[in-house]
Amino acid sequence: MSISFSELRDKAVRPDLQRLAASVAGARQGNASDQATLCGAMIWASFSAPAAIPTVFDTICRTQLGLEPTSSESVSANAELPEAFWAQFEETLVGPEAGYDATSITVAVAGLSVALNEGYAALSEDAALSHPGSDNAQNKPIPPMISLSELGECPDGSLARELLSMWVDNGFDPEVLDRDAIGLNGLSPAMRYLNTRILQMHDTWHLVAGYQTTSLHEMAISAFQLAQFGHNYSAMFLTTVCTMSYLRQPQGFVLLLQNLSEAWVHGCEAPKFMAIEWEQDWHMNIDEVRAKHGIKPFAGSFPAGLLEQLSQAS
Repeated sequence: MSISFSELRDKAVRPDLQRLAASVAGARQGNASDQATLCGAMIWASFSAPAAIPTVFDTICRTQLGLEPTSSESVSANAELPEAFWAQFEETLVGPEAGYDATSITVAVAGLSVALNEGYAALSEDAALSHPGSDNAQNKPIPPMISLSELGECPDGSLARELLSMWVDNGFDPEVLDRDAIGLNGLSPAMRYLNTRILQMHDTWHLVAGYQTTSLHEMAISAFQLAQFGHNYSAMFLTTVCTMSYLRQPQGFVLLLQNLSEAWVHGCEAPKFMAIEWEQDWHMNIDEVRAKHGIKPFAGSFPAGLLEQLSQAS
């Protein structure tokens, strides 16, 4: 039986990494206290101490896969979580009566940022500047919107045409969320560039890195992005999803943990996506792009559509 939200809240503190790693084995066996320990560590890092995100997630994910964590204990500044955050976080975990879809959960998680400590933004900028995957994001100009007509002029079978078909066939928006509506212009330089580029290239990375547009693979690509850039929104999303599973569907927690762990290591082993000028490869097909940059497609343990299959079966 899971513990209460208030007890879970008490676990959202700076973790001892050895104890955190030790909790992974129990969490994998369904131990509620150990699963809560993992959620608490993710909550603390994701919403309070962004510089600690790589260490906390690396410890959890590599231990889950039987690998040695690469991050070591470090002192990370944190911004205390205000009461307003906890109230909004609990409300987000409950969610709408009809449940979340891909857009509504994205908006809900993004909305948690407004309830964070005012010092969190500066900590996020510092964390982005120090992350090797950010590729000097603070010095890069903000990229323009992708031209759909330009994509359409590329050869059949090219990355550009695959991306265009993905958007048209599924009715997707080119950048997932509107830049201005979510206030990217008000962010600090590194965070503004990183968030803009991630929104812009998210679907391109789906194709190139081998992630399908299913629920399980959307979670997986968030872990991939988190490993690549230390992206705090991806950490917030994964933390929210894992905590929802722990509190509401604990039987699925181990599946999610394995899925995000495999994608985390995939992201760590892939080349730095933020350093690649993807627009220069529009004319190439996906296999050629992968070969050029040494990208291996994601090979997770579970069928991409597993969650949809389980939902239909129930």
